[in-house]
Amino acid sequence: MEVTVATWVALSLIFVSIIVRWAWSVLDWVWLKPKKLERCLREQGLKGNSYRLLYGDMKEDSIMLNQAQSKPMNLSTSHEIAPRFIPLVEQTVKTYGKNSFVWIGPIPRVIIMNPEDLKDVFTKPDDFQKQKSNPILKSVVTGLVSYEGEKWAKHRRIINPTFHLEKLKQMLPAFHMSCDEMIKKWESLVFKEGSSCVLDIWPSLQNLTADVISRTAFGSSYQEGRKIFELLKEQGVYAIKTIQSVYIPGWRFLPTKMNKRMKEIDKEIKGLLEGIINKREEAIMAGEATKNDLLGALLESKFKDIQEHGKNDKNVGMSIEDVIDECKLFYFAGQETTSVLLVWTMVLLGQNQNWRDRAREEVLQVFGSNKPDFDGLAHLKVVTMILLEVLRLYPPLVHMIRATHKKTQLGRFSLPAGVEVWLPTLLIHHDKELWGDDANEFKPERFSEGVSKATKSQLSFFPFGGGPRICIGQNFAMTEAKLALALILQHFTFELSPSYAHAPSAPMIQPQHGAPIILTETLMTCVRKIIETTYLHISTPAL
Repeated sequence: MEVTVATWVALSLIFVSIIVRWAWSVLDWVWLKPKKLERCLREQGLKGNSYRLLYGDMKEDSIMLNQAQSKPMNLSTSHEIAPRFIPLVEQTVKTYGKNSFVWIGPIPRVIIMNPEDLKDVFTKPDDFQKQKSNPILKSVVTGLVSYEGEKWAKHRRIINPTFHLEKLKQMLPAFHMSCDEMIKKWESLVFKEGSSCVLDIWPSLQNLTADVISRTAFGSSYQEGRKIFELLKEQGVYAIKTIQSVYIPGWRFLPTKMNKRMKEIDKEIKGLLEGIINKREEAIMAGEATKNDLLGALLESKFKDIQEHGKNDKNVGMSIEDVIDECKLFYFAGQETTSVLLVWTMVLLGQNQNWRDRAREEVLQVFGSNKPDFDGLAHLKVVTMILLEVLRLYPPLVHMIRATHKKTQLGRFSLPAGVEVWLPTLLIHHDKELWGDDANEFKPERFSEGVSKATKSQLSFFPFGGGPRICIGQNFAMTEAKLALALILQHFTFELSPSYAHAPSAPMIQPQHGAPIILTETLMTCVRKIIETTYLHISTPAL
């Protein structure tokens, strides 16, 4: 009986000990640690709201975000869109200055806007690592963008050759096929309406960039690629819902409708990708030449890496799971980024028709009515200036987050472990101290002498990130955007429809109410069609 009592006492003590330790860890997480970090930041002159239990500034941010995006803004006055996307940061900087911080739940984020500090963050990836993502998001996007240390270095080395200019040159025919299909659809719509028509170009541009990624990623397996990307798009919708809510550990294991659907999608995507990859690997092993698509280039680079460094080196090559993750990343990083860049380019050119006409003149001067080629795209100076200015005003990523895992010096601030740093791309791209009083205006001429001159050699323009982790696909995105814009300018004039409502919206900077544009075929296109129709009529014998 004594043994039984002693056992129960021991078990009770163990149980109480576990409860106390759990309670202490929760208390430390939601209150003690945040308050300790807050004192540390305030002692160094950083300012921000006082910490509020568990939610921090998130409730306020949610209310501000909903209010900001509840109605369109006036396009004619300026392009100051930061309040629509990062209202909390924008308001904090106005209230407390640039040396400030906000609370994302129990985690403080220090706002970084000084170009020298930005440079440090980008060039020291070991000190300022990628923010740990919600485990649910990892099933959607992993790959190169989320890796650190040796794994990141290995994947970067293997993937780098995939995006060399020579590889992009080989992919240009796939770019052309996708663009030509969209142009023909637009021409058909204009023809039905007479000489011009009003078209919401946003769905068309989304389909175009998805089509380009499908062709360039999977080549002959293009239709399978489209199916994969449709599934990824659905999964992305669920991912966005996850981002917009407070992360609760273990929630992803509950059999909710959304969790079950995400698991089903993930399983189906992996199955489709494994089938495509296995076929390709077998073909390569059998001696077949690799295909001129991203998957072919990736597998070629992978096998070359293994040959050069040996199979037994653990830092060589990639598993099928790794290749699957990189293929999924191609879609998310490439599809939405370029469609957003193109839609805002057309909106801004539709509004600023003098720049639209200058761009058309340049395209016709370089290509005439000929199909744009790779070398000619490099000579489009005006088009490049326009794209850079659009990337400044409407960057694909409105902000970037980095995390400290140890005490880290950043400029004059000593950041303790557990603090995150917030790089508000939108605010920096629109900062009047860095860009001048016209920072919120569309002025491509600021890039007439290149990025370095426009930024006065400061790090104040980084639409694709910076440092060693700069986006590996930036040349891919810019080549696709230049080609698509050149073809559109060859075939159409366009202007904003009076029905257009300017409402850039999250998660990426998308047009909430679409982008209705008045499309009109150019005189050159009309003449070409008349000649083709006349020739066809003459050359076809009467029956």
